[in-house]
Amino acid sequence: MINSDYLNNLNNAQKEAVLYLDGPLLIVAGAGSGKTKVLTSRIAHIIKEKRAFPNQILSVTFTNKAAKEMQTRVSKMLGSTATSLSWLGTFHSICAKILRKHATAANLNSNFTIIDTDDQIRLIKNICKSENIDIKQLSPRFILAIIDRWKNKGYYPYEVVVNNKDIYEKTILPLYKIYQQKLIDLNSCDFGDLILHTVKILENYPDIRQIYTTNFKYILVDEYQDTNFIQSKWLNLLSEKTKNLCCVGDDDQSIYSWRGAEIKNFLEFDQVYENTKVIRLEQNYRSTQNILSVASNLISNNQNRVGKTLTTTMEEGDLVKLNCFKNGKDEAIGISDEIEKKLKKKYSFNEMAILVRAIFQTREFEERFLKIGMPYRILGGTKFYERAEIKDCVAYLRLIHQEKDDLAFERIVNNPKRSIGDTTLKIVHEFSKENNLSLESAANKMLEQNLIKPKTKIGLSFFLNALNKWRNDLKIKKISHIKLLQIVLDESGYSAMLKNKKDLDNENRLENIKELLSAMKEFENLESFLEHVSLATSIDQEWDGEKINMMTMHAAKGLEFDVVFLPGWEEGLFPHQKSIEEKGQNGLEEERRLAYVGITRAKKKAIISFSMNRFYQGDWIDSMASRFIDELPEKYIEKNSFFEEEVDDDKDFDFNQDFEIDEGTRSPGWIRYQKRIK
Repeated sequence: MINSDYLNNLNNAQKEAVLYLDGPLLIVAGAGSGKTKVLTSRIAHIIKEKRAFPNQILSVTFTNKAAKEMQTRVSKMLGSTATSLSWLGTFHSICAKILRKHATAANLNSNFTIIDTDDQIRLIKNICKSENIDIKQLSPRFILAIIDRWKNKGYYPYEVVVNNKDIYEKTILPLYKIYQQKLIDLNSCDFGDLILHTVKILENYPDIRQIYTTNFKYILVDEYQDTNFIQSKWLNLLSEKTKNLCCVGDDDQSIYSWRGAEIKNFLEFDQVYENTKVIRLEQNYRSTQNILSVASNLISNNQNRVGKTLTTTMEEGDLVKLNCFKNGKDEAIGISDEIEKKLKKKYSFNEMAILVRAIFQTREFEERFLKIGMPYRILGGTKFYERAEIKDCVAYLRLIHQEKDDLAFERIVNNPKRSIGDTTLKIVHEFSKENNLSLESAANKMLEQNLIKPKTKIGLSFFLNALNKWRNDLKIKKISHIKLLQIVLDESGYSAMLKNKKDLDNENRLENIKELLSAMKEFENLESFLEHVSLATSIDQEWDGEKINMMTMHAAKGLEFDVVFLPGWEEGLFPHQKSIEEKGQNGLEEERRLAYVGITRAKKKAIISFSMNRFYQGDWIDSMASRFIDELPEKYIEKNSFFEEEVDDDKDFDFNQDFEIDEGTRSPGWIRYQKRIK
């Protein structure tokens, strides 16, 4: 039963965006303007008006988190009808779904593995070794970045035209050819392949393309400003019949060019799609007017933008603070003082965030917070599924699922230690290459032919026999994927390896594995779980506990906090010198968009700061205030009195102010921390 109230509480622009159903639509959605509400209401309206069945609507997001949020909201509107929204997900998950149905058209089997970055690096290392490429001179990560760039442009190896002046491209192209063939041989894809293969299938097989262009009556895309060429091409192919493509985004928040995002997809949308309707969502529901005025004034200095003016019905609020400090240490002290003041005004740690341009900037704050016992978290650190013990567990499951997964075989054949060293692996590799076999099949053949040393033979035989037993447990005995992992951990000796050495790290690893087993309960089978792991993104993190949030401004996109601190607004750091050097005016405009994103994360208070000196790469350097500070409107800015030394009385004594006593430097925060840890 559809809740008919979905049009209520929409402003005029939002309602217009929901009701417009014929032809291409570009929704220019300013920060905090309710774009998710518009997208979900639009889906409900399409279904209510019987313009399409739920399975005829393609709704695309960039992250699993965004897809989940959209699914939840739509469910509230549509009830049980929402369960049939089978084409709501990320670019990669939807392409994986299409590709599995038509895998043979890409020379793959439908049970192909989606490999992660670590597996990609190991594969490239192996290729470099066989091709006598010195990875100290040409790193695997750099090679993969170039390959990914080609894939984002829609190029298979044979389609790449190298820049003859670029020695790196000339070297990397042959590696790309080998790498891509290896992926096919392994029945594997990397993330870039999911979209690239799908686009090539749609281009080269009109009958397959017709299936989807006929089925998808409406296509909705979130964060369109972050799309790259191949994603835009995919959307163009799928929408060619109905032209009912609705893209939502904000060109002023386009900050991912380094990932391949092309802002021109957004800026030229109405040129690519004839008769495009453009609707601007300019009412902000997040920030105070003063914060919006500062952000709008700053971004107005960009030339390449659609343009909009954000307004709010909220109060004017406090002026945006601009603080100057002597050095980075003083900046950290000043911000920790400010945090303490906000705590006294009943703000919580979770409601505050420090947003930096570069991750190294967190060091000063970490040191300060550790000293005074202030809890903090850094977002954008190691993801759950990237932790070594988790990757080991997943590798065991991947190899059980697919015998040809050489990358998983390499990771766990000697983990725990089974006397199977690098020399043995090298021999197995050579045998597999000569006989065109997977590593597992090669190892079995070598054991049959007695080509393995006696000491190694014991460990390798145990491992291969165990694999066969576990596959039998899964396929014949039909045990659950959860029970399977428990058996694997026990019978492989992995659990014992962690338990036998009692230290904090191993205890944490065991707790992580317990959490993994809990997570697996959400999936029906092993295949769906493995696909979820492959498609998990860095942004999809769960938070718990009261802590100050620290992250880069890039990582903060899509988030909001009551209080936002924006330190390090200095030339060379922000805007970043490298960005300007490499991209010129385009780089400067993207940096300004990043500043806009940072400011508009704040709901109630924004505090910008810079220091006159900063300790950087082992040296003190003099700093100049960022050019962006000159672009902040004086009318909405409150500056600190840096050159007017003020001494607070006891009542106003800053909580974190250091002072000297006989035993060394102490502070009230330091004393609090000592009490806490006793």
